[in-house]
Amino acid sequence: MSAPMDTAPRTYEIRTYGCQMNVHDSERLSGLLEAAGYVRAGGGEPDVVVFNTCAVRENADNRLYGNLGHLRPVKDGHPGMQIAVGGCLAQKDRDTIVKRAPWVDVVFGTHNIGSLPALLERARAQSEAQVEIEESLVTFPSTLPTRRESAYAAWVSISVGCNNTCTFCIVPSLRGKEKDRRPGEILAEVEALVGEGALEVTLLGQNVNAYGSGFGALGAAPDDVRAMTAGGQSAFAGLLRACGGVEGLERVRFTSPHPKDFTDDVIAAMAETPNVMPSLHMPLQAGSDSVLRAMRRSYRQERYLGIIEKVRAAIPDAAITTDIIVGFPGETEADFEETLHVVREARFSSAFTFQYSKRPGTPAAAMDGQLPKRVVQERYERLIALQEEISWAENKKQLGRTLEVLVAEGEGRKDEATRRLSGRAPDNRLVHFAVPEEPVRPGDMVTVEVTYAAPHHLVADKPAPAVRRTRAGDAWEARQGGRDGQKGVSLGMPSIGRPAQDGAPVSGCSAAS
Repeated sequence: MSAPMDTAPRTYEIRTYGCQMNVHDSERLSGLLEAAGYVRAGGGEPDVVVFNTCAVRENADNRLYGNLGHLRPVKDGHPGMQIAVGGCLAQKDRDTIVKRAPWVDVVFGTHNIGSLPALLERARAQSEAQVEIEESLVTFPSTLPTRRESAYAAWVSISVGCNNTCTFCIVPSLRGKEKDRRPGEILAEVEALVGEGALEVTLLGQNVNAYGSGFGALGAAPDDVRAMTAGGQSAFAGLLRACGGVEGLERVRFTSPHPKDFTDDVIAAMAETPNVMPSLHMPLQAGSDSVLRAMRRSYRQERYLGIIEKVRAAIPDAAITTDIIVGFPGETEADFEETLHVVREARFSSAFTFQYSKRPGTPAAAMDGQLPKRVVQERYERLIALQEEISWAENKKQLGRTLEVLVAEGEGRKDEATRRLSGRAPDNRLVHFAVPEEPVRPGDMVTVEVTYAAPHHLVADKPAPAVRRTRAGDAWEARQGGRDGQKGVSLGMPSIGRPAQDGAPVSGCSAAS
């Protein structure tokens, strides 16, 4: 008698690196695999491991090939195991991946993530690697199946690609020119997410506030775009206001905007739309006009600080965060002092700071004036020290304030030891708070009073004045019957209400905004 065939579904694991767009793409990849009959690995070695890669950092390829090398003996001992590589590094390196790591089964790019299940099947059937890279978007990712990682907070892509040409950034060549979704499609997705229990959405785009430019001339734009821009407001401002009309949607965020496209009507929409949160992540990159010019950033220090001033005038409690690159080719000590000047003036609540590293394929990689590591390191440490001082001072201003915190899952790594829970305030500050007497779940809202401030978080140790159980908490609770394990995600941005992610952060696409 022949042995019975193994009919157990194949399991998968996705390992994600990079920006929020990659995180959201991984939700799509999970949805695609599960629609094809795969199940998420809950322990042991998965049958399929997918790397969703980032190409922003200079050592991104070393990290990938190191991880692939570790997996080779695992695959050798696991008959039928497959390894797939997608994302920006796959789009850039293409055939190089299977040459350097011939045990990889599938390579796919940023424009054809929907092809993954078919490529895995083809690789199994033909017993050879499948490499498929498209030069332009095949299907807008939001039309693909999705396995959302959070019951209470969700990403919503409003555009893909970027029309900017920053000299340090390779993203536009890998993600392509900007393509925008129709407003009706975006709002329909938001409404569906709210219907499933989400309280918070984050609108995503490589250059989120350029939304609308992908439709071309306004006169030729779809009717819903022209309706949204009635009265002369930008499409992005109109979209923010439209999100304000979605019943049950309590928090709206967006990332990342570009200063050159940050218009007064967007500030007005933020200030006048109650569910748009008082938080703004706006990349600075450098404070020196000469460095900004070399970076091909089409704004200058005065313009940037002018936007900050307007935001603070319209939204006094706004927490503003940023990205800064230290040691760009040709940066002088005087240039770096200009960056420190902007940091002092802007008083960011936090900053994501990066030491410049060459991105192969970018104009900056071939520029004269590449700085010695010791110079970049010394400047980086001075910047960190200044920003830590400012972050702590700004957080101390929160002492005594009463905040409504969206309870998060996994934000506080020491919550169990400290008998606290964690969540995000409206301005996106991380708050660790005493466990209320009333049971609470991720997705519920807790009113707390801030009793202590540190540079990167707040603490509220007094008894919570109020707990509000929510639909999002109900949705989280309903999920618990089918929870399973998944590797974390490396992010270069605030987690924005999402569960905390494991792994060392890397510079995300926000650094290209």
